[in-house]
Amino acid sequence: MGKNIIPQARGKGGPRYTAPSFRYAGDTSLRFLPQNSGSIGGQIVDFLHSQGHSAPLMRVQYSDGVLSLLPAPEGVRVGDAVSSGVGASLSPGSILSLREIPEGSQIYNVELRPGDGGTFCKTSGTTAKVLSKNPDGVLILLPSKKTKLLNAGCRACIGIIAGGGRKEKPFAKAGAVFFAKKARNKLYPRSSACKMNAVDHPFGNKRSARKAKQISVSRHAPPGRKVGKLAARRTGRK
Repeated sequence: MGKNIIPQARGKGGPRYTAPSFRYAGDTSLRFLPQNSGSIGGQIVDFLHSQGHSAPLMRVQYSDGVLSLLPAPEGVRVGDAVSSGVGASLSPGSILSLREIPEGSQIYNVELRPGDGGTFCKTSGTTAKVLSKNPDGVLILLPSKKTKLLNAGCRACIGIIAGGGRKEKPFAKAGAVFFAKKARNKLYPRSSACKMNAVDHPFGNKRSARKAKQISVSRHAPPGRKVGKLAARRTGRK
């Protein structure tokens, strides 16, 4: 008798596939400020590590008493001043809308829609760049080298997000990878489908196993059968 394949087991929501978010430091979304409220100053009071974030986090105490948690940029330290809102300074860690950020500036934690709290460039060492401004919006260059046109009201943090050397240190052994994945609840090691038995996966079969056992399936296939080339328009070589 077979067992549920990984997508089925993950969708069921058991503890093996549920992220341990109760151990994370907290939410790092950009705080909401009314557009006509002007800028508000703050000070970096602490840095901390969170297993749910690849970059170090900074705790900012704003002048109105709000304590905010944000990804830390490179080159800041405890006691540095940051600001947020309309007319804020262009110092690292400050939060401004894209319409106020000069062209060529490096930014991170960029919003996709005004007020969503930040979507792009939240991984350690990444940064985006403001390329140009036009009546339709602001064009930015993402770390993937793709460009994206965003609403001028979207906000972003100034600077390069810290922790850029994280990938330079080798894991050296499988155990280190296991614990790094476990911190964010990623399955490791992951058996490929063609290595499984026939009862455990549609691609599993020891008698006629081949690496490219990809077959097209319907878009409406049930969970467990919906693996491989999903609703493929065409297959084979051109």
